[in-house]
Amino acid sequence: MFSFRERSKMIQNLEDQTFDLVIIGGGITGAGVALQAAASGLSVALVEMQDFAEGTSSRSTKLVHGGLRYLKTFDVEVVADTVSERAIIQSVAPHIPKADPMILPIFDEPGSTFNMFSVKVAMDLYDHLAGITGGKYANYMLSKEEILEREPQLESEGLLGGGVYLDYRNNDARLVIENIKRAVEDGAIAVSRMKVEEIDHDEQGKVSGVKAKDLLSDQTITIKSRLVINTAGPWSDFVNKLDDKIDHKPHMRPTKGVHLVVDGEKLKVPQPTYFDTGENDGRMIFVIPRESKTYFGTTDTDYQGDFNHPTVEQEDVDYLLKIVNLRYPEANLTINDIEAAWAGLRPLISNAGGDYNGTKKEKISDENFEKIIRAAGDYANGKQSRPEVEKTISDAAKEEPKDNPSAVSRGSDLTIAKDGLLILSGGKLTDYRLMATGAMKKIISLLSDSNFKLIDSENYPVSGGEIDPKNVDEELAKIAKKGEEQGLSAEDAKFLAELYGSNAEKVFALKDQGPFEGLSLAESMSLRYAMEAEMTLTPVDYLLRRTNYMLFISHRLMEIKDAVVDAMADYFDWEAETKKSYQSQLEQQIKETQLTDLKKHQI
Repeated sequence: MFSFRERSKMIQNLEDQTFDLVIIGGGITGAGVALQAAASGLSVALVEMQDFAEGTSSRSTKLVHGGLRYLKTFDVEVVADTVSERAIIQSVAPHIPKADPMILPIFDEPGSTFNMFSVKVAMDLYDHLAGITGGKYANYMLSKEEILEREPQLESEGLLGGGVYLDYRNNDARLVIENIKRAVEDGAIAVSRMKVEEIDHDEQGKVSGVKAKDLLSDQTITIKSRLVINTAGPWSDFVNKLDDKIDHKPHMRPTKGVHLVVDGEKLKVPQPTYFDTGENDGRMIFVIPRESKTYFGTTDTDYQGDFNHPTVEQEDVDYLLKIVNLRYPEANLTINDIEAAWAGLRPLISNAGGDYNGTKKEKISDENFEKIIRAAGDYANGKQSRPEVEKTISDAAKEEPKDNPSAVSRGSDLTIAKDGLLILSGGKLTDYRLMATGAMKKIISLLSDSNFKLIDSENYPVSGGEIDPKNVDEELAKIAKKGEEQGLSAEDAKFLAELYGSNAEKVFALKDQGPFEGLSLAESMSLRYAMEAEMTLTPVDYLLRRTNYMLFISHRLMEIKDAVVDAMADYFDWEAETKKSYQSQLEQQIKETQLTDLKKHQI
């Protein structure tokens, strides 16, 4: 049981023992460390001040994205790591990432990331790094006419053609909870709504644990531990400030990314599409079909607001609508077409320096540096005109200046502070496992007096991932068939099989407990499983992160939201005030997600 009903016992266990490792932060980085640490035999406590994945890790572009764009900024190592990691994630969590080749249209305009020649070179390198040597997922080029045949709504003016390369759709929050569930199955204790307020030290000034406050009861506890790791993502600097024995120089430079969801009939795209903004601002935008919806993003702006509550603002909406309406002029999207939206913070490292699993960011390549030197010499000798030299410099500068947040490296960093606090920061969702492995090697070396052996995490499935990754569709179809045998419709059985993977059979086993009032049998089974096995504490946890009702199934959301509150209130025996509070929290989240207030201010 990984349920609220067990939570008080779990908190008591946090107080009663000394752990090998305390993990601060329950996003994808902390979840990845927890899985590997628990599987390697360490005693593990993970604490998260919000719901698991509530911060960055449920607010991504929802791709296991290899980052073709990073080849433009010479981040070859980041791309190499992420495309190889992508294959590993598909192996250990085969029910979550879905192969979804992406179209990259090329327009003839200033500031283009790629031209028709360079995109083929980049895609070939991308495939080489990913180990794709042919078959249905190898990259290929499309003519202008072929792209327009696939995407008739796409702007034809200036369109040169494009490429297609492999990428993967992802359910980011599900990936987090499945990692955490596996860690808990292996003995870890993971508690959400538990906020660390202080890093504790022993008599020698070394980290010895944390003081944490249960945000549901206001109780403060001490958790003793041999090691503590900060995996708080964008909040990393804030957690460091809880340690009074280390330097608090800011390490992070978070940026805000926004995504908008519209009905798929309003913006018809057959497969994920990725293009320059057309604004010559160094950014690229995704447009991605999902369920019967299409979503697009992302923005990339420096952020100094409330880290716990980043919101979608009018300027974010205006920016994205402008670009998408430019690229799909027949769509004529307005804010009133937006059915859902989300904003998230990226945990970018401010100095983009060297890191143990990513990249060493270069200001400019040697090749381009030499071009500039030669051009300057030619100008001095009268062999080149000033405009020719300026173009050479301009082309070299496309590597992007350091003050452009879109150019900040997505590399990661592992630091050990002088008092022993481990700080794991930066990175991309796609390379979370690699980051965790690097951290675990260091952690096991620091715990050298114990006989821990690092798990082979490349072959250790997350919860729900115990299916053959080479035959995912067939395996999920077999699981869905068992749901149909339990009386579910083919559509409902398939939905649950794809959401829960090998755990779907546990969900089907809940059939005999019957439906909750106002919910279908499948919806009731899903909700019951989320409450019993996925530490779902609030209606928002369930409707936004354990499932995607709030983002991609909004029509059904409005029909079931009150029934979900009623069912949870009965299951957890909430008092009237508690139920009212959670109902209010849900309504507020729906308002924010559907941009109700922004829509009111439209003329």
